Amino acid sequence: ETALLTSKKDVSDCNEGEDCKGNGLLVRNPKSALRLVEDGNKVHPSQGDKGEAAQISNGYSGVQSSVPCNGMGEVEDAQSTAPAATTTTTTTTSTTCGAEGQQQLKELEDRETWSKKIDFLLSVIGYAVDLGNVWRFPYICYQNGGGAFLIPYTIMAIFGGIPLFYMELALGQYHRNGCISIWRKICPIFKGIGFAICIIDLYVASYYNTIMAWAFYYLVSSFTAELPWTSCTNAWNTGNCTNYFSKDNVSWSLHSISPAEEFYTRQVLQVHRSNGLDDLGGISWQLTLCLLLIFTIVYFSIWKGVKTSGKVVWVTATFPYIILFILLVRGATLPGAWRGVLYYLKPDWQKLLATEVWVDAAAQIFFSLGPGFGVLLAYASYNKFHNNCYQDALVTSTVNCLTSFVSGFVIFTVLGYMAEMRNEDVSEVAKDTGPSLLFITYAEAIANMPASTFFAIIFFLMLLTLGLDSTFAGLEGVITGVLDEFPHVWSKRRELFVLGLTIICFLASLATLTFGGAYVVKLFEEYATGPAVLTVVFLEAIAVAWFYGITQFCNDVKEMLGFTPGWYWRVCWAAISPIFLLFVTCSFLSNPPELRLFDYNYPYWTTVVGYCIGTSSIICIPIYMVYRLIITPGTLKERILKSITPETATEIPFGDIRMNAV
Repeated sequence: ETALLTSKKDVSDCNEGEDCKGNGLLVRNPKSALRLVEDGNKVHPSQGDKGEAAQISNGYSGVQSSVPCNGMGEVEDAQSTAPAATTTTTTTTSTTCGAEGQQQLKELEDRETWSKKIDFLLSVIGYAVDLGNVWRFPYICYQNGGGAFLIPYTIMAIFGGIPLFYMELALGQYHRNGCISIWRKICPIFKGIGFAICIIDLYVASYYNTIMAWAFYYLVSSFTAELPWTSCTNAWNTGNCTNYFSKDNVSWSLHSISPAEEFYTRQVLQVHRSNGLDDLGGISWQLTLCLLLIFTIVYFSIWKGVKTSGKVVWVTATFPYIILFILLVRGATLPGAWRGVLYYLKPDWQKLLATEVWVDAAAQIFFSLGPGFGVLLAYASYNKFHNNCYQDALVTSTVNCLTSFVSGFVIFTVLGYMAEMRNEDVSEVAKDTGPSLLFITYAEAIANMPASTFFAIIFFLMLLTLGLDSTFAGLEGVITGVLDEFPHVWSKRRELFVLGLTIICFLASLATLTFGGAYVVKLFEEYATGPAVLTVVFLEAIAVAWFYGITQFCNDVKEMLGFTPGWYWRVCWAAISPIFLLFVTCSFLSNPPELRLFDYNYPYWTTVVGYCIGTSSIICIPIYMVYRLIITPGTLKERILKSITPETATEIPFGDIRMNAV
């Protein structure tokens, strides 16, 4: 169908009287520097031959022409003849020569790409599969009806999560820009979304890595013959410490506290030295050293770009699956494991009638796949133009959902074992949620297994690797966004920018390293990301589907993949996914979570602080909209029209030249 257009020569400046034969760049210019001729326009066959015009897949015809420059960096229109193997065609075009063309082509050629396709897939899987898959999904599943929860979870994945995941991969791969500058090519007035994403990513980096610091502390503490959270004879233990795994006949009372819980709360977090958010106490130097080492690893993994981080994820993305398999086999052989599995999967069909179950399913699949953090845009922008991102979206999202499901078996086989040892119901053992499920309940179970030291080391190594590649991804979203937006400042100084960014994130994390830092982590986890990210992705979906246009977006996908998305994807992008996001956002705002951690009930003012933190990121969107309308010349109507019209073209690779999307 198409005749390939190739250029064998390098790009060169056009001097007066010379032809622009070497310039393999066609640029859409507001001053008509490039005219692409549509299929219906007249094509002039050369002598003796009547060939079809070489058609570019976006519906425009074009050949690489020899067009004389006028010496001013501009080009005069000319008609040219391009010989082909069997046909010869002529198309009227004009080409932008000189510095502008060279600069745009140079930016395209300078952008790095993934060394291998598998690097990209592992990076996306490593980003999507994080600590939340291990602790959040199992808890939400058994809380919302066990096996019955899989029905709303699957429905929300099919009609909400996966379409949004696919949309972001396609946007990033087609436009080849980060979360800020990409909006110049989609809908400029929504550029504030990019700045909001960067702020959200910084909030996440300020508390998420602290959880990894806790895991690192546990990892270091595991290199002993007897794990320190197995006995009640340590300096941090209290009189309520009760070790029901001991050989003595010990009874469990309402005031009993396990040694694992006291190790977590009194030795690692030291929350007993804080009175709450209004009195956080001092900074734990042990956790500070752990976090410093983690940020050092992060820096040297991402400082050179995806060429280096794409190699690191071969370890950080695959290692957790090896450990999950080992722990699954070990858990299945423990006494009482069947009780946990039964509790995990036993369906409670009445729960499906509750709105909260569907809200939890939508929120879980959304935060698990992770659109809205700029990561998918950034990672996909380093793909080759014709990479099959449709297939990638289906594969990575399926792997992510299956990982969550399997993690439930890993957790609940151990919870069944704990219930068997305590002679209690699984529901009593499974009260811990979030990080406590890993650092108290699971850690205690590991401590009382044969070869406990080995299992403790590999388990906390798994938590570290799960968190690291998610951190790589979150920071890469910010780095790519800023470097693409300010290439003249940072494009040659990536290492310096990444260093400054990691230092800022480390300093911002100091509040979470205090004795009351766990309270800060909980506050940020609930308010800094939840409603803000939901709002960002809702506006992103509206901007793409209703302003950029669902037809134009589908044409872009066809440019890359060779086929147009079907009606299912169109309906999801245009209507179902935005409704899905609006539904979750309204449910969250109408029922703000009542925060409680350990024995501390968060005061009312923390809810106000939480909403202020969440609003501080999304406020960038309306602020930029107002700023955009003010600086745009013309009447109000003209300003609005200019602000919703793409500013710059997207370069489409075509043979050895780059065509601009029109």
